[in-house]
Parts: sequence; C-alpha cells; structure tokens
Amino acid sequence: MYAMTTILLNNKLELQKKSRLPINMDERNDYLGDFQLDNEGDLVFCKFLRGNNDNINKAAFIIKPALSDELISKELNLEKTWLDEIHIKVDNYNKRYFITSFYYQEKRGNIEGFYFYVWDKVNKQPLIETTSVFSEELRKEARGDAALKMAFNDYFIRNIITRRDGGFIIGSEAYYTTSRFNNWNRWNYLYGSPYMNSFNNYYYSPYYNNYWWNSRQGNSGQAVRYHADNITILSFDKNGQLEWNNVVGKSQFNDESDDQLSYQVMNTGDQLHFLFNQQERRNNLLSDFSVAPDGQLTRNPTLKNLDKGYEFMPKYAKQVSARQMIIPCMYRNYICFAKIEYN
Repeated sequence: MYAMTTILLNNKLELQKKSRLPINMDERNDYLGDFQLDNEGDLVFCKFLRGNNDNINKAAFIIKPALSDELISKELNLEKTWLDEIHIKVDNYNKRYFITSFYYQEKRGNIEGFYFYVWDKVNKQPLIETTSVFSEELRKEARGDAALKMAFNDYFIRNIITRRDGGFIIGSEAYYTTSRFNNWNRWNYLYGSPYMNSFNNYYYSPYYNNYWWNSRQGNSGQAVRYHADNITILSFDKNGQLEWNNVVGKSQFNDESDDQLSYQVMNTGDQLHFLFNQQERRNNLLSDFSVAPDGQLTRNPTLKNLDKGYEFMPKYAKQVSARQMIIPCMYRNYICFAKIEYN
C-alpha cells in the first residue's frame, strides 16, 4: 500500500486543501504512472499491472478531485490488448483527460497502433475507448531499416498536443542504441530494469531517465552508440479517427552521449515546428521542419545567427511564450542558453 499526500495552494501560496489517501497496491507488480494536474486542481494518474519484461494488461485511470478526500478509479478495458507506456494529457479547454499508449495484440508482439481513452470531466463518463491501427503505407514511411511488421518497435511517444475542436496530434520517434555485443530493445532492458527501483519502473523510456543510459554504459564497459531516427506525426479528430499523418525523415547518432540527439516541438499556433540537429559537413546545424494544420510538411531555411562552436541540445529545449523557445547548448565545455524567436 502507498500513502499519497496532496497539498493544494492558491496563487498566494495559501493552503486550500490537504489530503492523505491510501492507494492499495494489490499485486506485486502494480505501479503508478505519471501524475498530471488540471487548471481546477484535480489530480489524474494511472495505476497498472506490469510483470517483469512484459506489457501492461491491467490498468485503471484515477482522479483525485481538488477539494475532496477520495480517489475515483475507472478500469480500462484491455481485453485482448496489451499496452506499452501509458501517457496522460490534460485538455483544459474541453475539460477532458486524454490517455494513450502504443498497443500490442499479443504479449511481446509488434506494435500495432495507438490505444485511446478519453474521459469527459463534465459528464463524468468516457467519450472514447478505442484503438487505431497503423496503415501499411505509414509503416513503409516510418520503418527506416526495420521490417514492415516491426516498423514501430523502436518508437516512443514524445508529444501529445490537444486542439480546441477536441482533436489531438501525437508525435513519436524511433530511438534505440547499438553496441558491439548487444543491441538495446524494449524486452532486454526496459521493463524491470535493474538500474531502476520499483517506483520508477514506469519511467523506462530514455526520454524520462537519461541517467539510466549512462549507468548501463558505465557498467557494461563497452562503447554504446545512440540513435534517434524518423519522427511520425499523426492527427486525429475528436472521435479518434485519423485525419492525416506525416513522417519527418532523419538519421541521428552519437557515441557515448545522446545530449544532441532527438528533437523538440515549438507550437506557434498556426504551425508546429520540429527542431533538431542535422549533420552537414561534419557540423551539426539546427534545422526547422514545420507542419501546417492540414498536415503539409515544410523544411524551413536554416535559422539565422547560429554562431560557430555552439552545440545545441534541442531535446532539452523549453517553449517559454507563444513565439519564444530557450535551448541549452554547449560552448567549449560551458553550458549556455540560446533564445529562438519566431516573428
């Protein structure tokens, strides 16, 4: 059993509500997922069952209302469906909670598509609980060097963007490592990794815990090469039906460190900008690909005023306003920060 304490404060840091609630962990392999807070102070998270090196076959969606001392639990219907890594996104504008994950049709099978669950906060009922299968056409574009059936087996969900009309956009990326003796994969290293304690076992994705990668490298005594490849972007309407999809082709790799790999999204309202490093003439140049609301993909000109010697780390970037983003970078072993501003 876990004991959860929540403290709700207002904008003046005055105490509004304090709760201490037990969470029954019935099974040995029960875990809690990531916690999200909406604009009204309600806390949402998932509880799920995952055996060692296995998929999720039992999960519940839990709500802790801001001014109540109760936990509201809703079981997910996972009959004949196994989930990978559960993500929660709060849609404050439409007062909904959006849950998604890659799903499998069999244990340790190939990733088939997305699982969706949408909870209506106003009517207190689920609006959507369904799956969306990846088409063969998308698999051909996204697979890289993988076989067609295994096209998404190295992918991780990176972004969930909600829209005012109730639709949503999901961005995912192929991310893996290779070495002389052993290649990284979900089954060998992620689930139940010895480098993580039981509470953090959920955060197996390399996007959540870079320290784990360094631990594996340091203990193995062998050179590890990190790879970050294609980005897939899929747009769905409010009913979970696919509207369009696109693939940003890229191939990034680095030895011993993944700090300069992967990407970050800048949402300017009219477009989504995908920023990542591309190697040209042995130099990493910060590139900008934008996606319009209809799914049209555009490669923009190289960003202006990129001083030589600065190595950008876009995956750690943070959007700080409607038109500005701060990106950490390295310069002669010093850490500094760059500001990107869109007109």
